[in-house]
Amino acid sequence: MSRILLGVSGGIAAYKALELVRLATGAGHAVRVVQTPASRRFVGSASFAALTSAPVLVDEFERDPARGAFPDQQPPAHEPIGHLALVENADLYVIAPASANTIAKLAHGHADNLLSSAALAAACPLLVAPAMNSRMYQHPATQANLATLRQRGVTVLEPDTGRLASKGEQGVGRLPEPARLLAACEELLRGGADADERWGGLRVLVTAGGTREPIDSVRFIGNSSSGRMGLALARAAAARGAQVSVIAANVALERPAGVRWQAVRTAAELKEACEREFPDCDILLMTAAVADFRPAAVADGKLKKAGREHLRIELEPTADVLRGLAAQRRAGQTLVGFAAEHGEGALKYGRVKLREKGLDAVVVNDISRPDIGFEVDRNEVTILMPADGDEGEGVRAEHIAPASKAAVAEAILDALARLRA
Repeated sequence: MSRILLGVSGGIAAYKALELVRLATGAGHAVRVVQTPASRRFVGSASFAALTSAPVLVDEFERDPARGAFPDQQPPAHEPIGHLALVENADLYVIAPASANTIAKLAHGHADNLLSSAALAAACPLLVAPAMNSRMYQHPATQANLATLRQRGVTVLEPDTGRLASKGEQGVGRLPEPARLLAACEELLRGGADADERWGGLRVLVTAGGTREPIDSVRFIGNSSSGRMGLALARAAAARGAQVSVIAANVALERPAGVRWQAVRTAAELKEACEREFPDCDILLMTAAVADFRPAAVADGKLKKAGREHLRIELEPTADVLRGLAAQRRAGQTLVGFAAEHGEGALKYGRVKLREKGLDAVVVNDISRPDIGFEVDRNEVTILMPADGDEGEGVRAEHIAPASKAAVAEAILDALARLRA
């Protein structure tokens, strides 16, 4: 198994780090812990030492009895420099919880305690799990610091939304539950081992889910897309070493580890987010089901049934997000559309979409079948790509047989790697 170095900064969520250690050691990982002085106000070092069977370090200048070794290693004969030895031996450095203060230090290269010094010296993957009050998390300074860390290749695990430490407060900023933290660690460890050199460093933008267009304050026009296929692609691309951003339209599924996440609701919000992110991406995977029409006017409040025999809603077209992005593309970008079609003629419609929108590939699936497509874990698709010659009107087709969406995602990425090559 792997060696995980856990950094614990000051915050009430430090208690969850104890459970993370328990789960990680139970899964066979060797764990060492470094704490900031502030974190000891919430959880004592003795608890971490008991769970890891290893010394816990707080100060850069204190002697490490294990001399930088993890529980599965023999200590060296010499006395190494503590913060260097720990990260040299670690396969992953995870900081959970990461307070706003610690995130600011990491972003600006400060090294005023053992935790931050080790982060500067770490050559292994670094995962940061923010935890703080929602107002602190959403402050532009914190968001800018997190953006800086992401640009440097740090994996930021987005916090959960829910009850916060302050009485009566709800919002974003909760440290994810320990099981999710460990899953993120293990996913990152697998990605580090299995990263595909064709994907390393590529910036992949994935849209997932389905937009909802409001009718009134409680009703909307929507679709059945759950986001499963998009998230499977995001996980697969991240595991191959890509930097992945997900724009999620009304997705209620668990977020993949190691990806940036933006939540949107409507086609207009998705368009705005895509236009902001698209210029920096290398590959766009447009899996989201975007509404073609929306109500021309949204009613104030809630429409009432009383006194109505009929209700007529006038619809107007939404912007074609993918066509608009294709018109702005730069050299080297790969654009992939997804076409959920119903029954006979699916591939014909896919060919039209490929040609008219100027895409590099279109992934077509038939949603008329109950065993594949929306809201299930399996899929069967055909990838349409431009071809030399006259075959199929200049289009070649690559069929992917029924399989889990995770397996289909891997096959799609393999096809895209060949296409880009």
